[in-house]
Amino acid sequence: MARRGGFGGGMPGNMNNLMKQAQKMQKQMEENQKALEEKSFSVTVGGGAVEITMSGKKEVTGVKIDPEAVDPDDVEMLEDLIMSAVNEVYRKVDDESQAVMSKLTGGFGGLGGFGF
Repeated sequence: MARRGGFGGGMPGNMNNLMKQAQKMQKQMEENQKALEEKSFSVTVGGGAVEITMSGKKEVTGVKIDPEAVDPDDVEMLEDLIMSAVNEVYRKVDDESQAVMSKLTGGFGGLGGFGF
């Protein structure tokens, strides 16, 4: 008669090891995520005309605009500089996040169920 369900052979021990490894990896991911969220990232564009600072949580925490960059006749240029700085700092945070996760997962990002 065939056995139903469960794992045959020595699998339960292997399953326990896998679960311990998964729990350890999850704890490391949580620690790395917390460390990332506490970091601050800054980007300057336009030769220092605009500086944007963002937390690892992707919250803008600072904006500095050089008064010389404020030209009432060319507001569009200032808008472009701000947009460029925000996009660049987002990329910087994303790159750092991916690098941290890649170290943890050995380059196997995007594993189903792990939320990378």
